[in-house]
Amino acid sequence: MKRLDNEITLEYIRASGPGGQNVNKVATAVQLRFDVLHSPSLGSDLKGRLIQLAGKRVNAEGVLILEAKRFRTQEANREDALAKFYELIRKAGEKPKTRHKTKPTKASKEERIKEKKKRGEVKKIRQSKARMED
Repeated sequence: MKRLDNEITLEYIRASGPGGQNVNKVATAVQLRFDVLHSPSLGSDLKGRLIQLAGKRVNAEGVLILEAKRFRTQEANREDALAKFYELIRKAGEKPKTRHKTKPTKASKEERIKEKKKRGEVKKIRQSKARMED
């Protein structure tokens, strides 16, 4: 796989959460942006799986936005954002298994019919009791 570093944009923003007095002064959170739709590095099938896997993290223009604000330093958050991104790419790279249709077994069919007959008998008994009362 090609390195996608030149297609990634990192922006530093102020984070909520831990950070003490610096939380309102220092931009430690990282916002990673990657244009999935216009990326020359990814194949069309991989783009589709990535967009589906990312869900709401992909905006209407097809740009993936990941935020990392777990740590108190820019460096740690940058590494965390890149790790999240590459993990998402790795998961999207796995081709889904094809589903093979299965048929119900003979025993399960017989069990279903048996249950239906049993239920029918219960209804029949209840019907005859209701007619007697009228």
